[in-house]
Order: sequence, then structure tokens, then C-alpha cells
Amino acid sequence: MIITTVYFILVAIAVLALIFGAILGFASVKLKVEADPIVEKIDALLPQSQCGQCGYPGCKPYAEAIANGDDITKCIPGGQTVIVNIAELMGVEPPTTDIEGDPAPMVAFIDEDMCIGCTKCIQACPVDAIIGTNKAMHTIIPDLCTGCELCVPPCPTDCISMIKVESTIHNWNWKFDPKLVIPIVDTTTTQKKLIKGE
Repeated sequence: MIITTVYFILVAIAVLALIFGAILGFASVKLKVEADPIVEKIDALLPQSQCGQCGYPGCKPYAEAIANGDDITKCIPGGQTVIVNIAELMGVEPPTTDIEGDPAPMVAFIDEDMCIGCTKCIQACPVDAIIGTNKAMHTIIPDLCTGCELCVPPCPTDCISMIKVESTIHNWNWKFDPKLVIPIVDTTTTQKKLIKGE
């Protein structure tokens, strides 16, 4: 009797799981929201620092704004390279700006002797690059810091400064230009044709 009841419960759960799974599968196909592909492409070009210097809360909202006609020159961390790439993607002429080249990469530095552990910088950091706890010194994880400078203004003791990141072999940005790629041609068939005199 108990075994029959357990089997019945297990079968009922399995049937319900199948029904709900089918409903969710149907809903995911039928109610799928298509993302705007241009927004995704613009977002991929942005530096993903989520700094808000453009006036938007992150790179994705700024990409959506650009797709809706906003100015493409608001991304300060991206510099001229991002402006040119977005203009090329949008099929417009890159606007003239005061920005020359790309900004030097910066990383935040906390003078730990001056830090009072107020956690205001932690709350401001969009990428969680600052570690520390209340009333204890904080420090920056340089590999995570995007150099957005959002942690600097809330600091009451001015113990945060921005330091230029020196290029080394480990952090140098190896820019890849797909236009410079030389296509690989199968020369075997060409050589065979030359040998045979075709």
C-alpha cells in the first residue's frame, strides 16, 4: 500500500514536470524577445568598464542610446578608437573630437595609511575591484580595476589616486586588425597544376 502510494506520487511528479517543462519550452519559443543586433554589436565595441562617464548606468544602456540616435562621442575610456569603430559600424563619418588617440590606461590606488574603511569606494565601484571591510583598510585589485575613477569622488579622505599603468609584456594590448590578416591559400593544387602544365 505504501509502495503503491509512493509510486503514484513519483509518477504524478514526473507527469507534472513533463507538463510544466513542455509549457516552459513552448513559452520560451513563442515568447522569445529578439534583441536588436546593432545594440549587441555596439555594446561589443564599448570597453565594458560600466563607469557611467557617458551619462548612462553602463555600456549596454549607452549602446541602446547610440542605436536610438545618441551621440557616439560620450565614451571617455574608449577614446578615439571606440568612436571610429562605432562610426564605421553605423556607417557615418567619425565626428571630430578633442580626444586624440586612446586614453592611457589607469588603475586606482588606495593609500592604505589614509584609508578609514568607510566603504564608500566599494559601493561606488561598478566592477567590484575594491576589497575591504567597514573600518578596515581597503585595497584595489588591479586586474579588475577598469580605471573608471568612480571611486575617487566619494572618498572622504582623498586616499584614492589614479595611476597610469605602464605597458609591459604581460599587459600590453595586442591590437588585432583583421584587415591585416593574410589569407592562407592552398598552394598544393596550384603547384600540381604548374607541374602538370595545366
